[in-house]
Amino acid sequence: MKDFALLIERLTFGSIMAGHGAQKLFGVFGGGGISGTEGMMKAMNMQPAKQWAILAGLTEFSGGTLTAIGALNPLGPISTIAAMSMATAKAHWGKPIWNTKGGAELPILNIATALTLALTGPGKISVDNALGIKLPRRLLLIPGLSVIAASVAYAVISSNQPQPQAEEQPAQQQGKQAGAQQELAGAVNVPEAPTTTLGEPQKILEDVGLEPLTDERIEAGKSEHNPA
Repeated sequence: MKDFALLIERLTFGSIMAGHGAQKLFGVFGGGGISGTEGMMKAMNMQPAKQWAILAGLTEFSGGTLTAIGALNPLGPISTIAAMSMATAKAHWGKPIWNTKGGAELPILNIATALTLALTGPGKISVDNALGIKLPRRLLLIPGLSVIAASVAYAVISSNQPQPQAEEQPAQQQGKQAGAQQELAGAVNVPEAPTTTLGEPQKILEDVGLEPLTDERIEAGKSEHNPA
């Protein structure tokens, strides 16, 4: 009965986790695929977002599949613990425990289930038992949990740091505004008035058919107005 109970637990838990990972990787079962998961990672400020998205989908899909068929235990449960630990720290931390409040109720239940299967083993109705595979659970479980803790800590610390792109954006906007102001100044620039020389009025008189003023004509005009 114990082995049959482990089979039910493995199939239920593992298949759901694998399906959850397939949503992230392949966009099936109403999932967003890599692009949708990448957007979620960006919203949590996890960079590079695409690599984190692929890693999240792989740990859930591969870990769930290995757990469901009972192969290479405890690697399958460890992978699911990694995914659920990251979800707890990044998506649900700081909220009330209950799922209705956005808390980590379901990830914690998944972690407990995966840890139980890692400690007890997959049972006799499993691929490991059929093929005679028996991995050293203690030698894999303790280092595996340590790596998970370090990875989660790194993700939390790095995502809380300001991103360089966000800091450069105001400077880029200032540069665009300065360029726009220069273009506007050039558009409304008033050209300088052309300078004229002393000879130009004489040329204008000739163009309209009038005789240009000469010294003789000026003297003759003075004599007419002031007869001797």
